[in-house]
Amino acid sequence: MKTRLLHVRANVKELERAIKWYRDILGFTVEGMWPPENPNYVHFENEGGALFAIMENEKYPSLGRFNFYVDDVDTLWEQLKGKVTVIEELFSTPYGSKKFTILDIDGNELGFVQDEKLL
Repeated sequence: MKTRLLHVRANVKELERAIKWYRDILGFTVEGMWPPENPNYVHFENEGGALFAIMENEKYPSLGRFNFYVDDVDTLWEQLKGKVTVIEELFSTPYGSKKFTILDIDGNELGFVQDEKLL
C-alpha cells in the first residue's frame, strides 16, 4: 500500500494555552481555526509537508511522536533546550540524521530532525 501523509493532529487540554505555547516557544503561526464560532481546533502554517494541527480533546496527550524536519537542528536545540521538557537531547543517529525530542505542555512528543544526507 502506498500512502502520502497529509495531516496530523495532537490532542491538547486547553486550546488557547497550547496555541500560546506553540506560537511563543516554537514560533509556529496559526493558519486556520475551526469551527469559527467557538474554535476547538487550529492548524499551523507548513512548507509543503504534512499539515500539523492541535485540537482540544479530553484524550490527551496523543500517543505517538510528531517529527518535524528542520534545516538547522543545532540552532533550534540551543534556542529550546532551557525552555522545554527534553526527552532526548540532541544526538546523531546511525542512519545519518541529528535529532532531539521534547514534550509540549500537554505531554505530546515532538521530535526535531535534520537529515544530514539532505545538506
